[in-house]
Amino acid sequence: MPYTHHLRVYKSAENLDRKDQLAWKLAELATDPVEPAPEVVDMVINRVIDNAAVAAASLTRGPAVASRAQALAHPYRPGSTVFGLAPEATSSPEWAAWANGVAVRELDFHDTFLAAEYSHPGDNIPPVLAVAQHAGCDGRALVRGIVTGYEIQVDLVKAISLHKHKIDHVAHLGPSAAAGIGTLLGLDTETVFQAIGQALHTTTATRQSRKGQISTWKAHAPAFAGKIAVEAVDRAMRGQTSPEPVYEGEDGVVAWLLDGPDAAYDVVLPSPGEPRTGILDTYTKEHSAEYQAQAIIDLARALGSERPEVRDPANVASIVLHTSHHTHFVIGSGANDPQKYDPTASRETLDHSVPYIFAVALQDGGWHHVDSYAPERAQRPDTVDLWQRVTTAEDPEWTRRYHSTDPAEKAFGGRVEITLTSGEVVTREIAVADAHPLGARPFARAQYVAKFRTLAAGVLEDAEIERFLALAERLPDLTAAEVRELTIVARPGLLESAGSPRGLFDLGVA
Repeated sequence: MPYTHHLRVYKSAENLDRKDQLAWKLAELATDPVEPAPEVVDMVINRVIDNAAVAAASLTRGPAVASRAQALAHPYRPGSTVFGLAPEATSSPEWAAWANGVAVRELDFHDTFLAAEYSHPGDNIPPVLAVAQHAGCDGRALVRGIVTGYEIQVDLVKAISLHKHKIDHVAHLGPSAAAGIGTLLGLDTETVFQAIGQALHTTTATRQSRKGQISTWKAHAPAFAGKIAVEAVDRAMRGQTSPEPVYEGEDGVVAWLLDGPDAAYDVVLPSPGEPRTGILDTYTKEHSAEYQAQAIIDLARALGSERPEVRDPANVASIVLHTSHHTHFVIGSGANDPQKYDPTASRETLDHSVPYIFAVALQDGGWHHVDSYAPERAQRPDTVDLWQRVTTAEDPEWTRRYHSTDPAEKAFGGRVEITLTSGEVVTREIAVADAHPLGARPFARAQYVAKFRTLAAGVLEDAEIERFLALAERLPDLTAAEVRELTIVARPGLLESAGSPRGLFDLGVA
């Protein structure tokens, strides 16, 4: 049976025992030698493929180019591979984790988990993989490390809301990635405990990175948490300690950044020896957009095909999407961000504008990770006209379903009401995305592979696509040498065409 850890704030005079602290419980989870179940291993393989797919599609985009240049400025042996580069071009593991983490996150197109908080658990994979390559770990150890990262991320996200206090969700990623690395390396509980504390303490930041005019930092934030996790493990292995108790202290994270000195949370964790199945609760994206928009895209593309007249703003008086609190206030009109209606807004901002996303998916009958965000697409007059007629509204029932712990009723969709100029009201609803495990077309291995082939087309040579897939599908059986080859190499000339911006680390280099 799962174990429930009661988390609250302790005054310094109460002298909370280390073994009763949440960070210690997470470290114990990471150091418990539980073998993952076959279905868990299978999903780890899917997510390694998924990460590589979205990274391939972003290799020539600005954030990926810049972070790769930074990694190239930190060559290291044995080191770790960097997406796009040949396996021989290794960088220091923390910088490889950084560059690969940015490439994975740039398009906001990989897996997601939403509960009290929201997250992209696949962000755990780049730092764990980078350390595995540098340390000479085999595929079995890599799988176990990834499973731990996912488990702790999911368990924290289920229990502790960060966004309610405007803290960015990567504050759960630092601890989960550090714990995953601890499992990978077979570290002792004390060392993992110290690494978790340091990773948490140094990765708390505000949510302004996802508010207003959203910048390129959105792609860098989780990569920074992964990089910090690698560095925290290194320091902990050298005997360095962390703030304690980092969660429960009277000047700690909960007391001052979250619900305050009277806060209490119940964090449900696997008991010793119990399988770690958190990854099975997560889900990936079919479309390159914020997860709460996935079902909305599916709804819009189906509705536009069924009722093509709603694609023309001349026929539409208003469009109201009734949805959850989170969708309304984060990516909907409830955010009160004028940028969400700005045709000149950045891709990162449009990705977080469900009014824009609904209008384009309705008109185009689909979604494309590049074309749907192109300036000429966002600025098309009929689209702008239709887009300005789209608003969102919180519906208590959709909010309740969003937070439901019952997988059968948990939902991330909504109900759309389109009032035509004729007076007719067209209403449709959708609970989960088509690709969701309970959706119309759930993703399985074939869909992950197809996504990889689609996004890697033109970026990787055909032989490289097949080489990577053959390795990834044997993940738990890979030797340490094969783990070092678990990367993607861009086709000749592609990376050079994207350029390489110079920065601080290039000063003095001829």
